[in-house]
Amino acid sequence: MSLKSRNAVITGSTSGIGLAYARALAAEGVNICINGFGDAGAIEAERAGIEMEFGVTCIYNGADMTKGDQIAAMVKDAETRLGSVDILINNAGVQFVSPIEDFPVEKWDQIIAINLTSAFHAMRAAVPGMKARKWGRIINTASAHSLVASPFKAAYVSAKHGVMGLTKTVALEVAAFGVTVNSISPGYVWTPLVANQIPDTMKARNLTREQVINDVLLAAQPTKQFVTVEQVAACAVYLCSDGAANITGTNISMDGGWTAA
Repeated sequence: MSLKSRNAVITGSTSGIGLAYARALAAEGVNICINGFGDAGAIEAERAGIEMEFGVTCIYNGADMTKGDQIAAMVKDAETRLGSVDILINNAGVQFVSPIEDFPVEKWDQIIAINLTSAFHAMRAAVPGMKARKWGRIINTASAHSLVASPFKAAYVSAKHGVMGLTKTVALEVAAFGVTVNSISPGYVWTPLVANQIPDTMKARNLTREQVINDVLLAAQPTKQFVTVEQVAACAVYLCSDGAANITGTNISMDGGWTAA
């Protein structure tokens, strides 16, 4: 069955992987609710551009991913304005790099809230409608760090391990209702999130920018290539398809072989 006229909420979708999800699903005829922070003019340009290029409805909701009530209201707003929420992609994420003894408590709280707890709030709000309609697709952007750890990323690694546990749990709860729940775990994808953590990693490890890219980031990936946002988005489109109806509770690694060893 075609995805045309399905409706999706994608958190953290004003740039990077999230925006790639939005564009890839819109190309399949899915109406989109994008979410995220950024320059208002740039966000409006992306929203309008999706509508014009793909002929779908695209709305924007600026819900703060640290606020559970705003997340629930965003799902309700999308159901009202689009008619339903058939696809939910929990993609919002932030990063901070620091040794544990210096890790700011407020950064821990922020990362756990945005990277993990926001997915709980969004799923809690979206699942009832999906169960009632007997169809739904939930995709959580996890990370290679849902499977393995790296130093100086205590909050991020903890959150992403939690995302995988949440994915499996909800998948079991909704399995009999035509709803699937999966995670995609990219390795290093060239996005603003990755680019912005390079200076902190340089400081934490006393390395140059080139050393961070080649000896820290891509050292983990045997392909020696960054994953692209388009590749991650293509995986999401497949998981939303009927061909993936029996893929649920699964973590799909897209990490150039990082976690194969």
